[in-house]
Amino acid sequence: MEKKINITFVLPSLIPGGAERILSFVALHLDRSKFNATLLVVGYEKDTVYDTKDLHVIYLNKPRVLKSFFSLFHYFRKNKPDIVVSSIVHLNTLIAFMSPFFRRTKFVSREANVLSVLAKHNPYTKSIFPKWMVTTGYKLVDKIICQSKDMQNDMTTNYGVKKEKTTLINNPITNTFQTKPIARDFTKPIHFITIGRLSKEKGHDRILEALSQVDFPFKYTIIGNGVEKETIFNNIENKGLTSKVNYVPFTKHVETYLAESDLFLQGSYVEGFPNVLIESCVVGTPILAFNAPGGLDEIIENGKNGYIANTLDAYIEKLNALNTDFTFTPETVSDIVKFRFNKSKIITEYELLFKSLIHKKP
Repeated sequence: MEKKINITFVLPSLIPGGAERILSFVALHLDRSKFNATLLVVGYEKDTVYDTKDLHVIYLNKPRVLKSFFSLFHYFRKNKPDIVVSSIVHLNTLIAFMSPFFRRTKFVSREANVLSVLAKHNPYTKSIFPKWMVTTGYKLVDKIICQSKDMQNDMTTNYGVKKEKTTLINNPITNTFQTKPIARDFTKPIHFITIGRLSKEKGHDRILEALSQVDFPFKYTIIGNGVEKETIFNNIENKGLTSKVNYVPFTKHVETYLAESDLFLQGSYVEGFPNVLIESCVVGTPILAFNAPGGLDEIIENGKNGYIANTLDAYIEKLNALNTDFTFTPETVSDIVKFRFNKSKIITEYELLFKSLIHKKP
């Protein structure tokens, strides 16, 4: 019998977030006859929001990634995993600089953003490491998983990574949401929704600008929390939209909110590979997004499960059109993403990558 591959997935925490959800999901669903998976978490168990009951999870109980250096180093030296997979740039960089000390371990970094664009729109999301350290670190690891073509191009163009060191694996559907039966009830005002962190790069400002320029009745639900909350709600008040906005800081009932909405509004200036858009489509709720790097064109097929607008005027024009001419069917919206990003397909891609790293000839 072939020896199982021992993989350690490393994350800063298990708080709500795309990277946290995807890596814990992958670790949980690998073929257990071929892989032993451990989830190593820098932060605290009390912060965990994802299901880990069937996973081997170790918490380092450190407040910050930088304070975990020696604990991580000690773990790698003691346990000697075959593969280490990390995500989020500052953790990737820290672990990359350890990698030369563990020649028998393959190190994989999963990048979560189009870094060069993200830094332009939100300085708070910059890595704690300077760019030269990130660039050097990514040259030390064995493989970089990119979630989208835009991210892959960013790695090769702006961070000096050879394309053959990257691999493109989209995010999987991580839920079992049911597709709603009806696309829209025209007897009620159209209902919009946005779910995501309240931060500058998420582009709530341009969604609100667009909504302030339409003249039909609507409801708009915003779900999320973040450092830009006060700025966003001042903007809502200044544009006279307060009575039309419903705010939910956090919910475990995303499916319900998505199913009750007619259209997901995406305003981001840059994305990694937005899981929430996939979730919205699974439910059958289409998307109207501003054009931005980060895989939108790999998720959205214009006219079938949403639209991508290149300008504010085009966004407003599409809002007006969709208020009266809404032809999306939930089944079509859902089937597009289920075909491209189903769990079996994406998990297989991860497994093939891990096997190739272990069985690769020197």
